[in-house]
Amino acid sequence: MTAATEFGLRGIRQIAVNAKNLERAIRFYRDILGMRFLFEAPPQMAFFDCGGVRLLVGLPDRPEIDHPASIIYYSVPDIQAAHQVLKERGVAFITAPHLVARMPDHELWLADFRDSEDNILALLSEVRSATQG
Repeated sequence: MTAATEFGLRGIRQIAVNAKNLERAIRFYRDILGMRFLFEAPPQMAFFDCGGVRLLVGLPDRPEIDHPASIIYYSVPDIQAAHQVLKERGVAFITAPHLVARMPDHELWLADFRDSEDNILALLSEVRSATQG
């Protein structure tokens, strides 16, 4: 095998999310979502730890990257409980937790919401039903 045929992406280290107001975004990700704040760096970037993946929240530094983020799906063990906590913290959900697909060994549940910067995010839970063991 050559290096080219062995190459393959294996994981995500960092995801960037655009913000319009960095202080507001820091409060949302740290205080509302409960992510561990790592550090702030110039120019206008804040970094959080999300289960080993680093989330960069920052102001876009050029027009071609000034757009809404891709949807980030945050894995939670209990989507109903996570939904309730975030609602109590003021998160406005687009959709309530709902079943998306029945897989052979679990059910896939999602709930969509917006962050402080109007980006769409989602909770994702892979739930084993009683009949799936």
